[in-house]
Amino acid sequence: MRTTITLLFLCTLLGLTACSTRQLQDSLIGSTAQRLVTHSIDDLMKQLPESDFETMRGRSVYVESHFVEDSRLKDYADERLALELRRRFGAQLVNNPEEAERVVNVFYTSLATDQSDFGISIPLGFVPGVNETAKINILTLQKFHGISEFYYFAGESGTETRSKTYQAVVRTDALGLPLITIPISNVDRD
Repeated sequence: MRTTITLLFLCTLLGLTACSTRQLQDSLIGSTAQRLVTHSIDDLMKQLPESDFETMRGRSVYVESHFVEDSRLKDYADERLALELRRRFGAQLVNNPEEAERVVNVFYTSLATDQSDFGISIPLGFVPGVNETAKINILTLQKFHGISEFYYFAGESGTETRSKTYQAVVRTDALGLPLITIPISNVDRD
């Protein structure tokens, strides 16, 4: 009987501590978060298809971008897009839509980091004076991703067509153990 109660208690404890959490970060504090997002923006811009932009070579192009909020991160993505359009496709960017032969409307749907844990951990947030998110990892997979996503309308003014949604994810993952975290992947680029 005592063994059954102990086993039931351990199974309940395991069930309560085996969980998955997900957190979206709205700030880019720290080098890893900054590198994840900027590398994902770079990867996103490399996906621009020749078929949609090669016709802009030597033409005047106006780019208007949209996001849920104006931010320095959106400005960074805009600059990276402008550079890709100028260098790879030879577009002549202009600051006024009336001067443009082509218009590109960009809609960013994600420019952020995403953090999630999956596995077994013991929460410590109930202990007075301890951060509510504090925990001891038993065995967890910790994922930290930079995600950039957008779609656009491109083409001759008045006849623009919507692209598919493009997404780039750059990740760094780790295995969380009680006393050590072991990196599984790294943000480093060649």
